[in-house]
This record gives sequence, structure tokens and C-alpha cells, in this order.
Amino acid sequence: MFKKYLSKLETIIAFAQSMLTPKQFIFLSSVLVGISAAFAVIVLKTFAHWVFSFATYVSGILKLGFINSILPIIGILLTVFVVKRVLGGTIEKGTSQILYAVAKKASIIPKKQMYAQIITSSLTVGLGGSAGLESPIVITGAAFGSNYAQKYKLSYKDRTLLIGCGVAAGIAAAFNAPIAGVLFAIEVLLVDVSISAFTPIMIAAATGALVSVIALDETILLSFKQQQTFNYHNIPFYVLLGLFTGFISVYYSRNFERVEHFFDRLKFSPYKKAFFGASVLAILIFIFPTLFGEGYESIKTLSENDPGQLLKNTLFEGFRNNSWALLAFVGVTMMLKVFATGITLGCGGNGGNFAPSLFLGSYVGFFFSKFLNLTGLTKLPISNFTMVGMAGILSGLFHAPLTAIFLIAEITGGYNLMIPLMIVASISFAISKRFEKHSMDVKNLAKKGHAFTSNKDTNVLSTLDTNSIIQTDYLTVSPDENLEKLVDLISHSNQVIFAVVDKDGEILGIVHFNTIREIIFNPYRVKYTLIKEVMISPVEIISPEDSMETVMNKFEKAKVVFLPVIKEGKYYGFISKSIALEAYRAKLKSMTIE
Repeated sequence: MFKKYLSKLETIIAFAQSMLTPKQFIFLSSVLVGISAAFAVIVLKTFAHWVFSFATYVSGILKLGFINSILPIIGILLTVFVVKRVLGGTIEKGTSQILYAVAKKASIIPKKQMYAQIITSSLTVGLGGSAGLESPIVITGAAFGSNYAQKYKLSYKDRTLLIGCGVAAGIAAAFNAPIAGVLFAIEVLLVDVSISAFTPIMIAAATGALVSVIALDETILLSFKQQQTFNYHNIPFYVLLGLFTGFISVYYSRNFERVEHFFDRLKFSPYKKAFFGASVLAILIFIFPTLFGEGYESIKTLSENDPGQLLKNTLFEGFRNNSWALLAFVGVTMMLKVFATGITLGCGGNGGNFAPSLFLGSYVGFFFSKFLNLTGLTKLPISNFTMVGMAGILSGLFHAPLTAIFLIAEITGGYNLMIPLMIVASISFAISKRFEKHSMDVKNLAKKGHAFTSNKDTNVLSTLDTNSIIQTDYLTVSPDENLEKLVDLISHSNQVIFAVVDKDGEILGIVHFNTIREIIFNPYRVKYTLIKEVMISPVEIISPEDSMETVMNKFEKAKVVFLPVIKEGKYYGFISKSIALEAYRAKLKSMTIE
């Protein structure tokens, strides 16, 4: 029955495509992709919220977090089972795969990502894994956009644009924050878009947010109603909070990477690794139940009048009225969050770091302001600092200050905190950028030369294949031949540069026409001058494995227009700077989303 309705819908869309202009069809497509992404959000959020409510209810009966500890083990083991038995043994995690698809796979995202992320993340996070649903939501939205574009044979530009629509709609639906959805798509994923491309992305974000608001219970979404007045006298403390969140972001990024590497090196079977990691996570959640799941409920609790409720149904319930004990609990939880999330994802679970960054940010903001208040140094509005702290960590981890600013502004129901949000997000971003060149999502890809970054030249060059511009049909000469041979080659070809190679094919030097121009008009010197006497050593050498960014840097350093290519120690060909630039210009034109 479902396939029958889907087939009818596809027929209607195909008919609409034949009747509409390409631009009008993209607008229609952005709405459809936005609706698809919103429904993915509804499924994931509803399931996660239902499981959390069930676990909280049972935990209240048992008076200890036994159920909270057992569920994540079940969830992670089930995730590994689904990956191995249903999804072919592997699943890509994190939004970095979208960056890679745009940069290296012509914006083609596998079909299985349209459902794989929903299934696995709902099992992991829904059953208490200490990660977030936003990354799977974003990947799912991007997969809807990519596969929709493939279905209707749209171009690379349009595929990339619809990926952005799916991403924007996913974030917008998850937080009822359409502006943040648009900014996240452009600031984090699609850094090279023109102003005209904003329109379909905005349509998709608005659609996603609207569907989410209609279908989702407001209590499931992360939102705040209470706000204290912004006092400009507190600006110095917001500056300090920006510094604090910046350094905490670096702490989180580096330790998360260490935990992932630890699990990568474990020589356990997938099930043993999952059970080991989930067991460690279970112990952490038993002691600190707020590490269970996304943690959005505890964020709301921190911003309210009675944050001591965090200690309810924990081992520390007897200290819920002790402010210093609460502060210590928040501080330890804050520092352990990175390990809980790293273990969840490293041992086989699926999720993302978006929700953990908001969780950590709220705890950092609360800890910072509560500590200063308890010392008697000042009287800070804890609720404001709790919310602004989220922007600081989000900006620091994802290097996305605009997304952080507008996301928190939207979920707090207004823009009264805009000034402190701008201060904290920008300072945190600057600190994090100083110690971590790339964001969490980009870091691993950047090491491999695959990632899109905020540098447009790097983005374009990363999509070019060095092998595609290597010219291997250049004629070569021997060092012991005289210039008569070289003159003959020049007169019968368009070549102006020649590699001098020995009998084994190893390059000894190069000869450029310009360096022998005066000699070739002297018959005596041509006859009695050997090539090895006029050849020069290459200033730089290229390998076929070098990235195009490396190639262009070598051209810039050498100040030449040709560079020899060496493969497995032997001469392979030349790269012309003019051909490389021509390929760059062609790729730039094809990638510009208009």
C-alpha cells in the first residue's frame, strides 16, 4: 500500500517537474525535502522522549538509576546488531560524511542513509546512550535531499543545494529554529553558496519548523520561557565565560578524539567492544544519571528556579539542598560528559555531538555563574549564563558562531540575550580556533585532505584529482645526448620542457626551451654541447598522491610554470600550472551554487 502511494506521489512530482521551470521545481523540492526531514525528527524525538519518560518513571519507583544503566547497554548492543545484520556491517557517523559527499562524491549520499541513521540513533540515544540525535537528523535530511535530486536527475549544483535544504530543515525541526537551520547549513556544511541559494534553504527550514511545531509536543523540543533581564554591568563576566567555554571546547574536542582512538585500537569483536564500552557508560550513568540520553531535560532543570532537582533519584539526593554539593555534581558531570559521549560513539553506538555540546554548555554556564555567586564576588543571573554557555560550547566545538548565537536566541524565545550571546560565542570561537584549526566535524577529513573548510580555494582544490591533470605524453631525453637531439624534438613538437632521464627512468634534471634559447642558434654549440651540461635540477617534485592544494603551494614556492611528477621513484610526467588553473576555474564555476 505504501509503495502504491509513493509511486503516485513520484508520478505527480515528475509531472510537476515537466510543467515548472527549473527554479520553480527547486522551490517545490525544498518544501518536499523539508517535510521529509521534519518527519525524521518527529520519529526520533518522540521515541527518545518516550524512553526517557519511561526510564525516569521506573527509576523513581526503584529510587536508584538501575534502569538508566541497563537501557544504554541494550541500546548499543542492538545498534551493533542492526549495523552488522541489516546495514552491511558498517555505518558512517557524524556530519563529516556530508562534507565528504559534497567534496568527493558529487553530492551523492547512499540511499541507506535515509533510514540507517534513524534506526541506529533511535536505539542508541533513545535507550540512553549519551549522545545527540541532531547529527543523525542532519545526515538523514541530507540523504533525502541527495536521493531526491538523483531521482529527478538534477545537476550537481541542485543536489548540493537540496542537501543543504535537508540539513537546514532537520535543524529547524529539531529546535523550532529556522534561522539557525539556515545558518548551520551554510556556515558549517555549504560554505560556498550565493545569496540566491538562500531562498530554497529558507523555504526548507521554514517548512521543517512548521511541520515539527504542528506534529510534536512542545515539551519534547528544547525551549525556554523564563529569562532574566540582561544587565550590561555583567559584560566582563560574559567575556570570562567566553574564555572559559573556549578552553572547555578544546578540552572536549581533544579528549573525545582520544576516547575514539582508544576504542579504534581495541582488538575486540564488535559485540565485545560494545558490551565493554556500554558497561563503562552504565557505571557513569548510574553515578551521574544526568548523562543518560540527550540530557535536554537536565538543561531545562538547570535554567529553572530549583536546579537541586538534578540530584533527585541519584546517590546524592540527600545533598539536593546543599549548593556546594550541587555545584560539585554539576562540575564533575561537566568534565565527564566528553567521556560518556566518546564511549557511546566509540564502542559502536550512533549519535552526534550537537546535543552534548548544548548539554556541556549549559553545565559550564551554570557552574561558572553559580560558583561566582557562592563566593560572594558578585550576583549573576544564573539562568542567563546557563543559556549563553550553550552558545559558547556550540561555537567552540563546531566553529559556527552565527549558528550558536541564533539557535540560542530562537530557543529562548527572543533576542534579549543577543549581546552576551555574541560576546561569548565569538570569544569561544577565537580561543578554540587558536588551539584547534578545524572543528570536530572537519578535523579528521582535513587530515586526509578531503574536507570543505571556510577557505574557498581549499574547498575547490580539494575536489580536484591531481592525476586528472598530469600529462604523461611528454617526450624525454638522455643526459649523454647532444643538443641536436633536443632541437629536433623541439622543432617537431609543441613541447617547451623536457625531462632528462637515465636508462632506468629516473629523472636527473629538466631542460626548458627558454634556458637554451641562445644556444640553439649556434650550430657549433648545438653539436658539441651535451644535454647534461644545460639541464637543471627541478626546484620541486610532485607525487600523484599529492593533493591539489599541495601542488599549487609548490607552484607558488617554486615560481615556475611546469613541475615534474615522480611515481614510485621514476619520472611519470609534468603538471602545467596553466592547466591546473584552468581545471580550478572550471571546477569553481561548476560548484558555485546559485
